[in-house]
Amino acid sequence: MTETLSAAQARRIALAAQGFAQSRPEAPGRRDLMKVVDRLGVIQIDSVNVVSRTHYLPFFSRLGAYPREALEDLAWGKKPALFEYWMHEASLSAHSTQPLMRWRMDDAAEGVGVWKGVARFLRTHRDFIDKAMDEIARRGPLSASELEIGEKGAGGWWGWSEGKRALECLFWTGELTAATRRSTFERVYGLPDKVHPKSVREAPTPPRAEAQRELLRMAARAMGVATERDLRDYFRMSPADSKARVAELVEAGELTPVTVKGWDQPAYLHPAARRPRKVTANALLSPFDNLIWFRERTERLFGVRVRLEIYTPAHKRTHGYYVLPFLEGEAITARVDLKADRKAGVLLVQASHAEPEATPETPAALAAELQLMAAWLGLNQVRVIDKGDLAEALENALQVTRV
Repeated sequence: MTETLSAAQARRIALAAQGFAQSRPEAPGRRDLMKVVDRLGVIQIDSVNVVSRTHYLPFFSRLGAYPREALEDLAWGKKPALFEYWMHEASLSAHSTQPLMRWRMDDAAEGVGVWKGVARFLRTHRDFIDKAMDEIARRGPLSASELEIGEKGAGGWWGWSEGKRALECLFWTGELTAATRRSTFERVYGLPDKVHPKSVREAPTPPRAEAQRELLRMAARAMGVATERDLRDYFRMSPADSKARVAELVEAGELTPVTVKGWDQPAYLHPAARRPRKVTANALLSPFDNLIWFRERTERLFGVRVRLEIYTPAHKRTHGYYVLPFLEGEAITARVDLKADRKAGVLLVQASHAEPEATPETPAALAAELQLMAAWLGLNQVRVIDKGDLAEALENALQVTRV
C-alpha cells in the first residue's frame, strides 16, 4: 500500500532535507560550505545586491555567520571547487555535476527546445563567434567588456550586445565556461580546457538518460519528498524527460511513491529522507533559496504565497522590493523587506509583515536573526521603518536586545 504522510510530516521531511533540522556549527568554514553544496546540489546565482547577492544567503541561512571570502574562494578562487552553469537558473555546483550537464550543452548547440535561438545565433554569426574564441585563446579569460572585436559607432562599441550574446551562447553550449567573476560580478569567460580541473576534463560523459536520473536523484535528496513537478523544476528539465526518468527511478526502487494529505499531486519520497519529529531552526530566506524558489511548492508546503516584487511598480507591491521570508521552526511566520545601507552601516527593515502562523515569540526570534545578519554583513545596527503590521513589535524586540 502507498504510504500517506500528513502535511506536517512532509514539511519536516523537506526542512530536514534542506539542512534546517540540525544545529548551526560554532565556527563554520570551507568544509561546512561544501557540505551545504553537497546537500543542496545547486545554488542559484543572482546579481541583485540590495542585501547581499543571493548565492551567499543560503549558506548564511543554514550555517549562520560564515566567512564570505571562503565561498568566494570556493566559487572563483585560484583552484575553485565549484563551477558555474545554467542548471536551475545561473547556478553554482560541485565540479562532479559538470558531466551531468553536458546533454544540456549539446541541446543548446543543436537548438533543441528552448535553445533554438542559441543555435541560430551561433550558426548565423560564425565569423564573429570564431573571432571571440580566437581572442580568448590568445589573451586568456575575458569578460564581454574586454572583448576587442566589433566596430566603434556613435552609440559606443558596435557589437557589444552581439559580443555579450556570443559569449553567453558559447557558455550555454559549453564551448566557454566561467573562469571567474569580477568585483562588479561581471562574468569572465575562459576555455574549458584551461579552466576546469583535470578530473572534470577527463570525466566520461554519461548517457543523457543516466545523467538526468542522477540529477533527479540529487533533487530528490535535496527535497526529501516532492512531486514530479518539484523534481523537474530543480534542474529545469522538460516535462517529457522528467516524467520518463521519475518513472524509471520508481521502477528501480530509488523513489518511493507516497500520498501527502492536502497535496493534489502524487509525491515521491527519497528512501534516505530523515523524518524528524520537530524542527526548531530560525532563518531568513533569500527569495531564491532552494527551499522556496519553486513558488507552487512553497505554497503547498507552508501555506504562504511568496512572490518576487522587484519588477512590480512600487505602489503595487504588497510586501516590498527585496523580501526575505522568515522561517521560524516549521513555519514561515514573517516577511521583511531588507536593504543594506553600507554607507551608514545599517541593515534597514523597510517593511515587516506577520504571517498567519506568527506567534508572540516571532518578533524576538526575528530580531535576533536580523542582528546576526547585520553583523555578518559588517553593518553596525538594525533599523526598523514603521511599515507593516509587525514593525512596532519588531522594533520593541530590537530595543530590548540593544539594552
